[in-house]
Amino acid sequence: MGYPRPFFARSVAVSVTAIVALALLAPSHLPAARADTAPPVGTPATVSTDLLPTPQINGVVWSQAIVGDTVFVGGSFTNARPAGSAAGANTVPRSNLLSYSLSTGVLNPFAPSLNGQVRAVGASPDGTRLYVGGEFSTVNGSTRSRIAAFDTASGALNTAFRPQANSRVSAVVASNSTVYFGGHFTSVSNFTRPYVAAARASDGGVLSFAPRLAGGTVWALALSPDAGKLVLGGSFTTLNGSNNPGYGLGAVNTATGANTQWSIAGLIRNGGVNAAITGLSSDQDSVYGTGYVFGSGGNFEGTFRANWSDGAVRWVEDCHGDTYSAVPAGGVVYSVGHPHFCGNVGSFPETNPRTFQRGLAWTKEARTTVARNTVGNYYNFGGNPAPGYLTWWPDINIGSFTGQNQGAWNVTANANYVVLGGEFTAINNKPQQGLIRYAIRSLAPNKDGPRLSGANYAVAVSSTTAGTARITWTANYDRDNRTLKYELIRNGNTAAPIYTVSADSNVWFQRPQLGFSDIGLASGQNYSYRLRVTDPIGNLIYGADTTVTVR
Repeated sequence: MGYPRPFFARSVAVSVTAIVALALLAPSHLPAARADTAPPVGTPATVSTDLLPTPQINGVVWSQAIVGDTVFVGGSFTNARPAGSAAGANTVPRSNLLSYSLSTGVLNPFAPSLNGQVRAVGASPDGTRLYVGGEFSTVNGSTRSRIAAFDTASGALNTAFRPQANSRVSAVVASNSTVYFGGHFTSVSNFTRPYVAAARASDGGVLSFAPRLAGGTVWALALSPDAGKLVLGGSFTTLNGSNNPGYGLGAVNTATGANTQWSIAGLIRNGGVNAAITGLSSDQDSVYGTGYVFGSGGNFEGTFRANWSDGAVRWVEDCHGDTYSAVPAGGVVYSVGHPHFCGNVGSFPETNPRTFQRGLAWTKEARTTVARNTVGNYYNFGGNPAPGYLTWWPDINIGSFTGQNQGAWNVTANANYVVLGGEFTAINNKPQQGLIRYAIRSLAPNKDGPRLSGANYAVAVSSTTAGTARITWTANYDRDNRTLKYELIRNGNTAAPIYTVSADSNVWFQRPQLGFSDIGLASGQNYSYRLRVTDPIGNLIYGADTTVTVR
């Protein structure tokens, strides 16, 4: 099953991701969506995997919110530094909250001082107000009991909004008039409010909204576009006395706090001490959620999509290994966590030692069905609709700050950018700590091309028939393009390849064998062969020469 979240004190051991030269194919009964930064017609394009200059932090990022061209970042850290700066160099103070320009990656002057970590950030729909929740008790020296509000334009702390939660706030969402927040608290401003509450945006006054939760806490919230429905996710086992909906997942009316229909709660069952819904996000028609299980008490790891109207299942992907956060953007759903098996939805298999993919992309629309699970002691979601996996494979390492040995903990996005936050210290094998941003093709450098080159990518050549050389190779791969073009070059003549073919591949799990027979050669002569591999955007590599004496 999955690994415990930062809400626990336990640490976990995780094997290092390895690029394994396996010629394994996705299960044939589950067709994958062919998508990337240059996809076929009818398939959504992902952002590029190119690294864009992004500020770095010296701890962990738990939550982010995009407001216009500004990214607000909350977590546990004491300083920030520019992209490219080593740890400890060129730092400026930032106490658990910062912001930067989404389009340039330049750190903003916004630098409030919070005396405890920030676990949640969220903005009002009109973009004028930023709300932050966490474990702090002061902001800029003023008392703020685990929740505070800022003016997004000036960065000033709001003086009127001062509800007082008696323990951690882990999630916050808002309309322009009301702020909903959840967490580990049991009271707010002396009102009994176990794990979820609402306050007026104008003055922080606690509202009568008071759903009854028991058996666990709230980790995530999502508010419907009309602000009439609030979806709650977490480890609770009942909601208003019901465990269906209410076992880690449910929805309530924002006016009354009463349960509303939420059908997917009958399928996704994550509650108690060993399981939870870890994240929630939404768009105009759907809610997206993520989960983890560590032992008994839950059945779901992966990402789901449900209708806003009634919570009906749109799809689930049941990748084994915790998923912490997911967000929709441009017809794509991006997720982060540490999945190690996505074979039930046509993607990568289990390996030994385990290989973890810490960033994934899926089609917003269902493209296939979940296969019956046969790997590990996991719940069988077989037969449910599933999304198509997309070719977006950022290489994210693990950090040590939390002791959980994880990479990205959260992801958010708008129409042009996807931003990840966590405790990683390197992306695509380049130093980058805690934050990274990616852009759509028109805004990206688009320089992340085929991965293997030179001595690491040589063909095999044999000659067993007179006048003939047989050349074979394993397909290369690209982090953000599925289809690559292969040109076979003989004797260094790059102007006239003797064979050209295109083939699909994906990182370490889908790399088919390709080949060509070169005939009519002179017996007893030496011939050299190498590959030129090009992605759809024009990035290319050359492999090493291999020489053979023809029979």
